[in-house]
Amino acid sequence: MFKRSVVILLVVIIGISMLGALFLAPKVKQSKLVSHDKIAIVYVDGMIVGGRGQVGLLTEGGGTDTLIRQLHQARDDASVKAIILRINSPGGTVPASQEVGEELKKIRATGKPVITSMADMAASGGYWLAACTDKIYANPSTITGSLGVYMPYSNWEELYKKIGVRQEKIKSGPHKDILSPDRQLTEEERAIIQVMVDDMYNQFVEVIAVGRRLDPDKVRELADGRIYTGRQAKEAGLVDELGNMYDAIDGAANMVGIQGEPEIIEYGKKNVIESLFGAQDTHKPEQLMLKQLTEILSSAGPAAAPQSY
Repeated sequence: MFKRSVVILLVVIIGISMLGALFLAPKVKQSKLVSHDKIAIVYVDGMIVGGRGQVGLLTEGGGTDTLIRQLHQARDDASVKAIILRINSPGGTVPASQEVGEELKKIRATGKPVITSMADMAASGGYWLAACTDKIYANPSTITGSLGVYMPYSNWEELYKKIGVRQEKIKSGPHKDILSPDRQLTEEERAIIQVMVDDMYNQFVEVIAVGRRLDPDKVRELADGRIYTGRQAKEAGLVDELGNMYDAIDGAANMVGIQGEPEIIEYGKKNVIESLFGAQDTHKPEQLMLKQLTEILSSAGPAAAPQSY
């Protein structure tokens, strides 16, 4: 009850402050020429997984369906001249990364460039997406790389024996329960899985080799699973420029010939609060408070159930 009262009080205070900023703040004239041409920012946050991902009252995201829909919105907006893909992800599944990567290639084929800006981390599947864009920016200490594929499985056979659990199956084929945790893989099954992993790895190598214009053998030397800093990745040819998101925005503006300061638009489903106030630019003071209000409301509910990937 006390927590709820505190949340309500914070909502009221921030709401009043936000309205004051909206209606009472003096209007400052722009000192720079602002272009009507736009640059879109599409965010890739967290694990890259297929499907709809996490959908809630205040938020939506995490799945390829949402991400691709946002990319299509930016592609179809004639006022958007370039797209910044802001990646902060440790990776994800191969099919999900591949699905988004192919969409990025289609967008580039229309003549609209896509530029990657790496945040804290853009590794594994996150780098797969970056390799499908026109140019890659990373911070010097960004964690990237982890180029490779693995397929995990657990073997709980000995534990089951200790607690007296014995699994029985009626199978349609000898490999129907492959990767089952209640038994060890046979040598034949291990070979089957290894062929699959090698195939996906080769696809990953091809994406990097084509996207970064590198020799496949050179890519294989780099793609042994290790991670790199942004600076190391640039030296290896995996990154084009060192810089933050605003450096990427400036680079995109120069790439498409935007004169003056480009307008920034962020794509994605608006949450309930944003829909009421029409907010998108969280760099303005009143919209920063709006973002804080949304975070308070989002954290007031029950904790989300843990997810496994």
